[in-house]
Amino acid sequence: MRLHTLHLQAFGPFAGRHTVDFGSLSADGIFLLHGDTGSGKSTVFAALCFALYGKPPGDRTARLRSDHAPADLLTEVTLDVTLAGKRLRIRRIPAQHRPKRHGAGTTLQKAETYLSEWAHEAGTAGRWEPVSKSHQEAAAEIELLVGMSRQQFCQVVLLPQNEFTKFLRADALDRKDLLGRLFGTGRFASIEEWLAGRKATVAKARDEARADVLRLAERIQQAAGDDLDAGNGAPRADAPDTLTQPARTWAAALHTAAAQHQKAAAADAGTAHSELETFRDQERAVRELAARQDTHRAARHGLNLLDEQADQHHELAQQRQFALTAQKLAPLLHAAATTATQHTHAQGEEHAARILLPAEHHALGAQQLTDTAQQLRSDIGALRALLPDEATLQQHTTHLQKLDTERRQLEEDLADAESWLADAPTRRSGLLTRREEARTAQDQGRELGTALTQLAARLEAARHRDACEKKIRDTEDRLNTARAAAEKAGLAYLDIRRRRTDGMAAELAARLTDGEPCPVCGSPIHPAPAAPHPDQPTAADEQQAEEHYTRAQQQQKTIDDTLRELGEQAATARGQAGGDTPTADLTADHEDLKQRLAEALERASDTGPAEEQLQLLEHELAEKEQARTQTASRLAAAHTAYDSLDAQHHTLDQRLATARADAPTLTDRITQLADTADRLETAAARAADTTRTGEEHHQAARIATEAARTAGFASVDAAAQALLSDTELQALDEEITQWRQQRAVLTARLEEPDLKAAATQPPADVAEAATQLEAATTRHTDAAALAGQAADRTRALADLTTQLDTLTQRLQPLEDAYRTVDHLHGLINGTSLSNQLRMQLEAYVLAARLEDVVAAANTRLLRMSDHRYTLAHSDARAARGARSGLGLKILDAWTGQERDTDTLSGGESFFASLALALGLADIVTAESGGRALDTLFIDEGFGTLDEDTLHQVLDVLDSLRAHDRTVGLISHVPELRRRITHRLHVHKHTTGSTLTQLTAATE
Repeated sequence: MRLHTLHLQAFGPFAGRHTVDFGSLSADGIFLLHGDTGSGKSTVFAALCFALYGKPPGDRTARLRSDHAPADLLTEVTLDVTLAGKRLRIRRIPAQHRPKRHGAGTTLQKAETYLSEWAHEAGTAGRWEPVSKSHQEAAAEIELLVGMSRQQFCQVVLLPQNEFTKFLRADALDRKDLLGRLFGTGRFASIEEWLAGRKATVAKARDEARADVLRLAERIQQAAGDDLDAGNGAPRADAPDTLTQPARTWAAALHTAAAQHQKAAAADAGTAHSELETFRDQERAVRELAARQDTHRAARHGLNLLDEQADQHHELAQQRQFALTAQKLAPLLHAAATTATQHTHAQGEEHAARILLPAEHHALGAQQLTDTAQQLRSDIGALRALLPDEATLQQHTTHLQKLDTERRQLEEDLADAESWLADAPTRRSGLLTRREEARTAQDQGRELGTALTQLAARLEAARHRDACEKKIRDTEDRLNTARAAAEKAGLAYLDIRRRRTDGMAAELAARLTDGEPCPVCGSPIHPAPAAPHPDQPTAADEQQAEEHYTRAQQQQKTIDDTLRELGEQAATARGQAGGDTPTADLTADHEDLKQRLAEALERASDTGPAEEQLQLLEHELAEKEQARTQTASRLAAAHTAYDSLDAQHHTLDQRLATARADAPTLTDRITQLADTADRLETAAARAADTTRTGEEHHQAARIATEAARTAGFASVDAAAQALLSDTELQALDEEITQWRQQRAVLTARLEEPDLKAAATQPPADVAEAATQLEAATTRHTDAAALAGQAADRTRALADLTTQLDTLTQRLQPLEDAYRTVDHLHGLINGTSLSNQLRMQLEAYVLAARLEDVVAAANTRLLRMSDHRYTLAHSDARAARGARSGLGLKILDAWTGQERDTDTLSGGESFFASLALALGLADIVTAESGGRALDTLFIDEGFGTLDEDTLHQVLDVLDSLRAHDRTVGLISHVPELRRRITHRLHVHKHTTGSTLTQLTAATE
């Protein structure tokens, strides 16, 4: 990755537009970002991360837009960078609120991403060609070219505050993820995934085959039933070894037992069938005898019943003779009955018609009724001539109603208009007052808004001031403690040094040897060497006390520096807060001002509505004046038209009232007269019908009476009663004939020889014969069912045994294949007992790469740590069954012991992580399939180093220039500004931070 330029605007503390030229800034391979605390040094690196990944390092996503930027300046970041040989321009605009293009207020600006690539063809000028505007597509392309995710980028390339030690202290899984992407070892993970998939596929096929065998075994067990015993060889799910050859042996044994059981059941069924045939013939003979005996008894009983009906059939014969005689008189009898019915009906019709007539017409004869009806028809004609006048009267009535409705409506409209016009001046005055009050509230709101913004800044500064003062008090306590500890350590060191000096003679005497000259006096004789005191300190004790004293002084200095920085921050915040005004007072003033502003804005919001209502009132006033004049004119015209039409209506109504009589309308009167004429004509016709039918009935009755007496009947009614219909007469003949035929049949049946013979024998016992047959049938059915079941079971077991042979032959190779692939997968995945280190294949490959990284890192770590520390790769098995193979340890040359990386101090962790990052960059760059890591950014951490270690670390970073590397540093350490010539200075102002690019020449 090679950076070219970075453009910022309205980003973080940077209010305006700023450009960082990394090309010139990286000329020496190393550059420095420095400035005041909170000026925005880390924001530059955060902008790089945001440009590449769409998010800053860590969780800094809450606020990207600058609070100092103008409202119309969008927050955006543009990065010109070369990734994997491609020169790209990445422009990102985060989501933010911007002013509306039309009207007041703000609108949401959605997040945007623009990815372009520099295209250069031979003989033509290069140009930027768009690649994508999609967040997802751009993110995928950039991450592919960088070769790392955002989290990995912040662990290896961009090392933010408090995060640069994550790779050093990461667990094996996180290191595997990062190293795998850097070194492209995904193919080994693919092998593991393929084996896992193959294992799952084979396991699925094996489990399905096992399930098939078990299901088939259950079917065989069900088919065999509980009465067959094949020993204890049944397949079991918890014993897979019983699912192959033992299963076949078990099924064959069940089939053999079933065949033997089938043979015995077939013999029992044959015996039962012979017995059934014997009882069936016996039952048939008994049933036939019982049938003949029943037939003889039934014939005798039927003949007795027919003899009892002889008198009844004699009477039926006489009734038949009378019916035949009356049938000859039927036409005359029918004519007399018909005319009587017609005359009675005509009398009823005439009575019904006369009831409907008026009382004065009830007694009129037929001719008089006809004459009266003709007179009414004449009157109807005269009334029809007056129908047009009645229609005209109805039109006048309707028009008068409309005119009256219109007059009332116009009177109401006129009253409403005059009432509205009377209230208009008061309403106008009220609206003018509302508008003036709203405009006053607008001015007040603007003043309160400005005051609120200023007060909010003071409140935020006061809160920061209070926080700093609390930290100052805490730090002062820590400083007092540190001073006491340093003073105590100094006194202890001086005491040990004094006591060691006092006892130096004894220390020298301990080194004397007889015959060897004394290093002080030169004598080889040592008559009285000094003896050490019981609490004599050694050189190691003195050195340990000195180191303890040095650490106590360093801790005191660190706390003192922190206290001084907090004092500066508190002073700045106090000035911004306007002094020592309590935060609670500022908070109360802020809430009061917010409330007053809200109230003023609420009152000011009435400006528009009041203005609109005032304009609407003026418009309505003109309309109401015009409406009142028009309504008065229309009302006068309506009164005149109503009076004229009312006079015409009265004259016409009097003339038609006489013609209507008591009817509501002429039409109703005509209808009444027409109904009366129709009823008179109907009554006249009914009276004529009654006279005619009476004469016809008298003549027909006389003729029928004479004929009945001649035929031997006492009267017409007697002849009519004897008369039968053809159907009744035919039924009577059939009944007489059927009685005679039934008696002849039964007499002949009683004379049949087989019936006579059966009647002489004892009664047949059909029930006993049926019971015996039913018992024999049941025995045969049971025996046949058992034989059939035994045969079906034998056939079913034969088929299922054949199927079981096929399934077990399919299962055996699957069991062998699963054992093989399971062993390989466990070995490569690190879960097999054969893999004692529980190391995965990809981790095994990466462990070799990590060893190279550690070797490269140690070349710098030795220099940085003054040959005390070296990194060591560890493939020891992790605790509690965790993955292993990518562990890191620290070897301390002073103690000769290995230590965990998290036991290093802050400064030691810093330069160890830096050495590891540089070593990783060396190996990845040298790896043919890796990404070239030629850029490294470090945010803080140098303040944790002592002066000598700082020089050693800087010497190592200076050596990177020879390898065409670029290192960017953020630090407050003054020594860095003296050593590094290319710098980017961040200035902090009340209006936002600015960037200045510095070199030794410009200064």
